[in-house]
Amino acid sequence: MKSLKARLLRMGFNIFPPYVGTGASVQYIASDFHEVRIKLPLSWRTRNVVGTTFGGSMYAAIDPVYMMMLVNILGPDYVVWDKAACIQFKKPGKGTLYARFLIDQSEVDAIKAELDRVPKLDRVYHVDFVDHDGAVHATVEKTIYIRRKAAILEEKAA
Repeated sequence: MKSLKARLLRMGFNIFPPYVGTGASVQYIASDFHEVRIKLPLSWRTRNVVGTTFGGSMYAAIDPVYMMMLVNILGPDYVVWDKAACIQFKKPGKGTLYARFLIDQSEVDAIKAELDRVPKLDRVYHVDFVDHDGAVHATVEKTIYIRRKAAILEEKAA
């Protein structure tokens, strides 16, 4: 059963003007925020000059997702920011594209364990845009900066 928070966040994404402008829609957010699925149809809003999916729409559609997932998974004791991104186009998007984001519990445990040893870290995540048949049209790499809020307070006090 989906949590109210996940449902409200999905609805919020889908009415938030900057996200609506990407042409994408969030189709699913797991109640624990460990999975998100988005859909990016080819339309007048997402089509480029040669009639395929505009790369800017692809990137904008995935831009906030990993950060949002980690903010909700890790909770208020952590600072999470997007730090860098890279997109590699594999083949033109000539129809609806889909992206599925996953963060498993072992990744969350690894983040927390590493932050017990170091004050901050960067994590790199990958997501593919695929068509209905599973063919990859683009791969996006996102670098996410994470640190404990307590570490920030300790630095300020020192």
